Amino acid sequence: MVAIALAVGGFLWWRGDDRTSFAWAVGHAPAGTQRASWTDWAAIRAHEKADLTAGSSVGDLNAFLTRAFNDDLSSPSALVVSAPVLLQRFGFSPANADWELFSQSDQGAVVMLHLPGSDLDAVADHLRSLGYHEPADAGGVWEGGPDLVSRISPDLTPELSYVAIDADDSLVLTSDSSAYLSAALQAVHGDGPRVTGLESVVDDAGEPLASAVYAGDYACGALAMGHAGAADQAEGRRLLAAAGEVNPYTAFAMSDEPDGSVRVAFDFDDSGQARTNADTRATLARGPAPGQGGSFTDRFRVDAVTAQGSLVVMHLTPVSGAFVLSDLSTGPLLFATC
Repeated sequence: MVAIALAVGGFLWWRGDDRTSFAWAVGHAPAGTQRASWTDWAAIRAHEKADLTAGSSVGDLNAFLTRAFNDDLSSPSALVVSAPVLLQRFGFSPANADWELFSQSDQGAVVMLHLPGSDLDAVADHLRSLGYHEPADAGGVWEGGPDLVSRISPDLTPELSYVAIDADDSLVLTSDSSAYLSAALQAVHGDGPRVTGLESVVDDAGEPLASAVYAGDYACGALAMGHAGAADQAEGRRLLAAAGEVNPYTAFAMSDEPDGSVRVAFDFDDSGQARTNADTRATLARGPAPGQGGSFTDRFRVDAVTAQGSLVVMHLTPVSGAFVLSDLSTGPLLFATC
């Protein structure tokens, strides 16, 4: 816990304000972001007691990633499969990154990594040696492209096709689109529009180890009961009718907290909807899980469901061995919006 506190304190000093690193990162994502996936690598390394650096071995990195996976802490990351190559060839990876935010929209996707300043200095040299085309402006986009990425290694995600180094904020940003990466840089620097509407659920999460954040419109499609089979859809309709009214929410966050709990926040249009949905979703959370199989009680214990202004906040304790956060994509009933 001391290591985590020191890391967080350093991030606060870097930003010069009292926002968490999580809130800062999401708040600097491009406008239109519908899904933001957060991984606090420094805090996860501390949690797993992994003493890693940019010079660590691939074996030590893989051992850490296995433990993080088993604790359901690494699923939001876009870089896990690429991590060994990143460690050896790029100078940044989950071994030395402070945190990672993977944000996605209809226009594109971008990975934002915060690195220690001493490690950031070496990234440009790595990119040159790998064959990326250096920008005229030191803060511009290093052009690689999918062909270069595939030549470096078939294990690399296409999100590494284009890279930017933001020395002022100690960030590396990557994307599979040069144009979208440029837009993301403008958002970071305040020269372009940033995402709005996610602030309440992000602030509620505090300083999570890992988190999945959805805008309401995205969640409406991604978590719809329509993705389930016909029998599960019928069961879902029956359970919803018995539990009570549900309303679409404007934003959603599910977070793995440092104490081992999972915190879920839904933001509704008003406090009345929040009170209604607190009751309904508390009932659903203690029942069957059509679309996933079994029941939600196989996955977690519901400690509390409360309405706080326009927010509904759920406090969950995962069952040993359950993967609550990574189960999100197949859990339509409890998180259904429309």
